[in-house]
Amino acid sequence: MKILVACEESQAVTKAFRALGHDAYSADVQRCSGGRPEWHLRGDVLTQLDKGWDLMVAHPPCTYLCNSGVSWLHKDEGRWARLDDGAAFFRALWEADIPRVAIENPIPHKYAVERIGAKYTQLIQPWMFGHKETKATCFWLRGLPALEPTTNLKEETMALPNKERQRLHWASPGPERAKLRSKTFPGIADAMAEQWGGRDDVS
Repeated sequence: MKILVACEESQAVTKAFRALGHDAYSADVQRCSGGRPEWHLRGDVLTQLDKGWDLMVAHPPCTYLCNSGVSWLHKDEGRWARLDDGAAFFRALWEADIPRVAIENPIPHKYAVERIGAKYTQLIQPWMFGHKETKATCFWLRGLPALEPTTNLKEETMALPNKERQRLHWASPGPERAKLRSKTFPGIADAMAEQWGGRDDVS
């Protein structure tokens, strides 16, 4: 399959699909950090949506959409315009002329859901896919089934100290924090590739 992984610089999902023989490409305004620039489309991903993709997995910026930041809307009036822009970008990905679409984001606040026009389909945690961490992640799915958990480590995860199981939440402030928090866990990336793509024997 021809697969677009939108707003991904780490190439974690791209590599998982590539490992199964798919023609997958990451796309982002940033340079990729995954080490395979030949698999990376740098620039505005909206210019890539009409290239005949079979599947798109997208990770749009969540700064103004996620529930954890909703209180700032009432403290900074300028954030409402940025919320509108973020929701419009999300909606452009969701409405792309691609038969199978998965969009990943944290839990959204109600104003984001109103502007996007669609509630998330599924909520997962890393501990469902072999990682002893918590980080609620939502998927909006079109033409795709919900991801099935692969390795349930909930009991082991909840036994850990809060700062260990919520490692990303407690990450030190700095220029790399957002990039670190946005990276897809390998177990989740592998589940996407295996369950939404399977092995592609065309290559």
